[in-house]
Amino acid sequence: MTTLLQINASIQGENGQSSQLANRFVAGWQSRHPEGRVVRRDLAADPVPHLTAARFAAFLTPPEKHDDEQRAVAQFSDGLIDELRQADVVVLGLPMYNFGVPSQLKAYFDHIARAGQTFRYTAEGPVGLLTGKKAYVFAARGGLYQGSPLDTQTQYVRDFLRFLGISDVEFIYAEGLAIDAARRESAIGAAHAQIAQLVEKRAAA
Repeated sequence: MTTLLQINASIQGENGQSSQLANRFVAGWQSRHPEGRVVRRDLAADPVPHLTAARFAAFLTPPEKHDDEQRAVAQFSDGLIDELRQADVVVLGLPMYNFGVPSQLKAYFDHIARAGQTFRYTAEGPVGLLTGKKAYVFAARGGLYQGSPLDTQTQYVRDFLRFLGISDVEFIYAEGLAIDAARRESAIGAAHAQIAQLVEKRAAA
């Protein structure tokens, strides 16, 4: 059974444009994969704690030496990693806040990037352990950033996912949403058309 993991990072929850685009793709995917399993994680409704020195120390401490607090921290991180490890398809709803990724998404990333679990170090450099997955990123922006130096998200997210072993990543953009109503409607319409194409492509695969 194919498993899809949807991660929404908008502080607006289901009302966020990135969430709505991701939801649209997932609904189309489900209609063509009725036997598939969908797991949803809303980082606004159920936020991941930001990384602290104590939490990071729990990741580095051998399990047999954990105290109760460290054990709880490690088990929480393990749950997030297992969720991602079991996914065949990853869908990320990605808004842009102040030229970067949402802080709640960065916190999530900080809890799933763990040596020996999602990547390992070698003499030739780090090697990702979460291979064989396809990722779709639905990026919603108020302004126009794609292809410019101000697009700090695309390469960062690509690099991070590749670091974990997820190299097959496709971005779908809806930009200029805050400029005016016409541009907003055009951008969302274009994204919807691209989503329809992706769903059909997935169905044919």
